[in-house]
Amino acid sequence: MRRHRWRRRVLIGIGSVLVLLAWYVMAMAAFGSRQVVLPALSGKYQVGRTSFEWVDAGRADPLDPHHGPRRLSVWLWYPAPADAQGPHPAYTPGLWSKLAFGAPAGWFETDFGKIRVRSIDGAAVADGRFPVVVLEPGMGFAAPQYSALAESIASHGYVVAGLTPTYSANLTVLGGQAVPSNRQGNPPDLGGHTGEAEQTGDRLATEWATDARFVADQVQALGRTGQFAGKLEPQVAYVGHSYGGASSLEACRVDPRCAGAVDLDGTQFGKVVDTGLAKPFMILGAEDSCTTGVCGPKATDQGGEQAVAAKLLKASTGPHWQVVVTGAHHMNFTDYDLYFIGPPLRSLIGLGSINPRQALAIQNDYVTAFLDHTTRNAPTTTITTLQTKYPTAQLTAPR
Repeated sequence: MRRHRWRRRVLIGIGSVLVLLAWYVMAMAAFGSRQVVLPALSGKYQVGRTSFEWVDAGRADPLDPHHGPRRLSVWLWYPAPADAQGPHPAYTPGLWSKLAFGAPAGWFETDFGKIRVRSIDGAAVADGRFPVVVLEPGMGFAAPQYSALAESIASHGYVVAGLTPTYSANLTVLGGQAVPSNRQGNPPDLGGHTGEAEQTGDRLATEWATDARFVADQVQALGRTGQFAGKLEPQVAYVGHSYGGASSLEACRVDPRCAGAVDLDGTQFGKVVDTGLAKPFMILGAEDSCTTGVCGPKATDQGGEQAVAAKLLKASTGPHWQVVVTGAHHMNFTDYDLYFIGPPLRSLIGLGSINPRQALAIQNDYVTAFLDHTTRNAPTTTITTLQTKYPTAQLTAPR
């Protein structure tokens, strides 16, 4: 009799767990199906969006197993007239939708088809002349996953070229086909500044910096003919997240046109670490990293980030600003701040306790203020006054 009771209790317990699990999955699916709208534009312009595929015909791609020419997908966000109207493009159209997590992780994430952007598909370009900003994603990521930042910058009068590094991004789309990453472009040992990992990081920083300069060249060519003719300023700035931040600093080092660079929580790699940067730059860091040269309150410096950043800062002759964002973790510098990410996935992908839209507002305002200063000669107070607006972000300014 006792054995039957025990079995009955076990079966009831298992049934209860299954019911709770089914309820939880359905709840996550319901939250994931809700519409998400990217933040309102803070600049005076509406934003247009278009895309290109460009081939660097004179450069054999070292990451391509067949050693063909380097091919890149580039999305452009640009200023449009304030009264521009038209359809909003999909957040990740077509095969780009595969950037979303697959099952089962995808059950705990916003459906990308439910994300609404602020951009207008193929809108006319606003009157005026605009600096160019090349935006580089973090390792494994693609340009669309930084749409909130790109739209914000473009609304302030910049042409933003978001490149997706082929074979390093988990997915890019070229010629109507999805192209995944490979071990050459997204190596498993890219984890710090020790031995082979450091050499690999330095090598890829050079390749990504070359990508960024090539994209800047192509965008500037659009300013001579076609849609952007006569509307582009000669200044170029480089902005990137994570590994893209490191590559942005390196691209600025080698590009004479560079007005400045921004590193969003990226451990630095490349020759720029040793030579420093003679141009202005800014580093925004999370509270659990040491990428600014000062470890945040929740940082555990296991990859030598602080020493590398200190070396870069000491060697640099250009003015530089460092910002540590309390409550932010590494992924708060991406659109993941805006998606619904259910537990336990949220705790695993690097999102901090900061209010998501507050994190993006801090990032967007500091990046825009820096760009205004370096490309338009706005006073440095456009940067330093943000200390009052965002007291939880600790700013270190040039002395």
